[in-house]
Amino acid sequence: MYMLLMGLCFTFFGLAVTAVAFAASTRPNSSPSAVQPELPAPKVSPARFFSDQAASPIPVPPQVPIEVLLQQIENHIRLEQAAAESFVAYPTQALLHSKTSSPFVN
Repeated sequence: MYMLLMGLCFTFFGLAVTAVAFAASTRPNSSPSAVQPELPAPKVSPARFFSDQAASPIPVPPQVPIEVLLQQIENHIRLEQAAAESFVAYPTQALLHSKTSSPFVN
């Protein structure tokens, strides 16, 4: 019985401490204990980050036609299917760990 009462007292004590800490952290600080001096406003200038020269425009990469991309993807699929078929036909550890001949490598 005494253990239950001790546990209950510790629980209420912990709850009270938590409530006081929560109330203190959420209350706005209305008492001006220390006056902050006003800092002068920074000067606004049109200067760049490291240089005053204007940055050169970024060149646009040349656009590749969609047909070329589709042909490369189809070639990659054919090479991967051929590698899988050769492994299924004759599975070896060397074939399992060999590099692919496709230009699309992870």
